[in-house]
Amino acid sequence: MRISGTMSMRAAAAAAAALVLLTACGDGGGDDGGDKGGNQGKQALRSGAPAPDPTRIPDVGDKLQSRIPDQSRQVVAVYGKGVNSADATVVLYTKQGKAWERTRSWTAHNGKRGWTTSHHEGDKRSPVGVYTLSDAGGVLPDPGARLPYTASGSFAAPHYWPKSHWTDFNYVIAIDYNRVKGASPLDQTRPEGQSKGGSIWLHMDHGSGTSACVSLSKSGMEYLLKNLDPKLHPVVVMGDKAHLAA
Repeated sequence: MRISGTMSMRAAAAAAAALVLLTACGDGGGDDGGDKGGNQGKQALRSGAPAPDPTRIPDVGDKLQSRIPDQSRQVVAVYGKGVNSADATVVLYTKQGKAWERTRSWTAHNGKRGWTTSHHEGDKRSPVGVYTLSDAGGVLPDPGARLPYTASGSFAAPHYWPKSHWTDFNYVIAIDYNRVKGASPLDQTRPEGQSKGGSIWLHMDHGSGTSACVSLSKSGMEYLLKNLDPKLHPVVVMGDKAHLAA
């Protein structure tokens, strides 16, 4: 975006922040509480199905499983209901030894038009893939995040959006899709070009699909902010059931 030389620095900053929000997901579910897991193996035994492999993230096939870095010990899995659905479930897995343990889960939403393996600006679909989680921020003060956190009013959603959306960006975690790691989630740099989209975040839910982000409850965002640890190299594995299983 070009800014006229006659525009004041304050106006330029406001315009830049507004552009970020317009290109971010602004367009979110209940908290399932402390799901500690451990039931999957028991359910498998009762049904006669083989027990899941504890060294793998459940329901994620070889294609995406192989993209989880060896050093990662935290995975935020986003299980989309369907390729054209905005409904999802977010599950946090933590690696203990060689085994992944289901730590907690929340109902969630993704792009209002579902999922895509070739995301582009404005398609209203969330990108399928494995992405690192490096930076966080939001309108509200730092709740005790372990990831670098930028608190700024510039995250605030425009008030010409529906009122239900005004708190969407009170807490956000940047998904490292087409962005520079180590920068504020507000940074507009797009290494792969503007047409590939960007500003894709985990953020607070408003009860329906987003522009491309993944949204969950406030308590869920607070939990992730307080527990995602850069020393554990957290990543998000996200997509609809079919693409995740490939």
